[in-house]
Amino acid sequence: MSVTPKYEQVNTVLRITLILNLLVAVGKIVTGILTGAIAITADGIHSLIDALSNVLALFANRIAAQPADDDHPYGHRRFETVAALALGILLLLTAWEIVSSAADRLFGGEAPQLTGAAFGVMGATLVINIFVSRYERRKGQELNSELLIADAANTGADVWVTVSVLVSMVLVTMGVGWADAAAAVVVVLLIGRAAWSVIRGAGGVLVDTAPYAPAHLTAIAESVPSVQQVVRVRSRGTLDAAFIDIDIAVEPATTTDHTAAIADAVRTAFADKLPGLDEVEIHFVPTKAPDDAAHPNYALIARAAADALGLSVHEVRMIDRPAVPDTLWVIGTGKLLEMHVEVAPGQTLNEAHEQVTTLELQLRAQLPEINEIITHIEPMGAGQINGLLAQACIRLQKEAKTLLDREYPLLNWHDLRAVPLDNGCALTLHVTLPGTLTLERAHQIAESAEAMLRSTLPRLTRVTIHTEPIEAP
Repeated sequence: MSVTPKYEQVNTVLRITLILNLLVAVGKIVTGILTGAIAITADGIHSLIDALSNVLALFANRIAAQPADDDHPYGHRRFETVAALALGILLLLTAWEIVSSAADRLFGGEAPQLTGAAFGVMGATLVINIFVSRYERRKGQELNSELLIADAANTGADVWVTVSVLVSMVLVTMGVGWADAAAAVVVVLLIGRAAWSVIRGAGGVLVDTAPYAPAHLTAIAESVPSVQQVVRVRSRGTLDAAFIDIDIAVEPATTTDHTAAIADAVRTAFADKLPGLDEVEIHFVPTKAPDDAAHPNYALIARAAADALGLSVHEVRMIDRPAVPDTLWVIGTGKLLEMHVEVAPGQTLNEAHEQVTTLELQLRAQLPEINEIITHIEPMGAGQINGLLAQACIRLQKEAKTLLDREYPLLNWHDLRAVPLDNGCALTLHVTLPGTLTLERAHQIAESAEAMLRSTLPRLTRVTIHTEPIEAP
């Protein structure tokens, strides 16, 4: 069975800690037996419990490193959580052990025969305990291991146990017999707090307490320009191995290629902001806003219809051609849908034209408001767009919105769409202006905004601004 580098590092830390805990335990127990000090012997037994917890942690860490299988499709990380929970329980047992030892000392028993050697051994074990606790906590934070952090809390409690024993030893030599029991009560409270912290953390994972707030996850997902609405988001697991489930609303005509690109962008955003994720599961939910019928997404509808026929479309444009009064010669009015259609190469023009005609007929049936459809037929592959350029256009779209809001804060810029075109990006957008403005003034505003965008963002090869009046209340 292969083990990841992280788990090998965790195992190394646990082995070093195990050896040091065994040395400490042996030193305390031998000293306790020789001096007859119950507190020292009990502290040695507590160190043995620390060593046992290290063995348990090594076993759990080995299991947790196993990859997912049929019986455990989400991996074996919960074994590490169970081990952390067991360490919390061991802390509680240690607290009970100290209480028992304190009671024995308080209600009887001969005073121990303490020597300088006993103080030397306890001082040395205290130094070792402090080193182990800090070393294990630092490594746990570096490796994002809840197991090491939990075990460090256990060892940290042992430091206070040893300090209480040393204090009681000093006071006993001064004739204060009850000092041992009083110090033990303080230590029990400290250990109980550490145990509660470990048990609460491990228990929270076992009952699927969310490691991340839904609002935080939603903000990360919606920072991706293609994500308009997050329907639901959930998380479970630990901070170093979290699972995220997210439902994202998309328009019904969105293609699988488009949703796959959105999913990749969302996963990248999560990975950048939340290190240590195990998996991000993304579901797409079709949604329809109340005004979709009045403002359909023609590009998505055309792309979905083309996908169903084995075709591909790009550079989809919808042009509103208003009727011109008192004009006898008018070349078409109403809505014009333009697009490039890619067909499989190696066929005749008749065959390609027949496929594109089928596409046009389906779009006319689906979009009765369209007055005319103009298609440019080309072989498959000629119009394929580099994925990096598409991502650059998405970023340009966001930058353009920021610039417009900064330079023209009183205007309502909306419906921005940037698509690849001629090794650059073509941007279309709408702006709402007062209906009382003259046509010349509205045109001047649009021209000024276009000039500002193209000079600031040279990758914009075309900018089309649609001006519209503010609707009367």
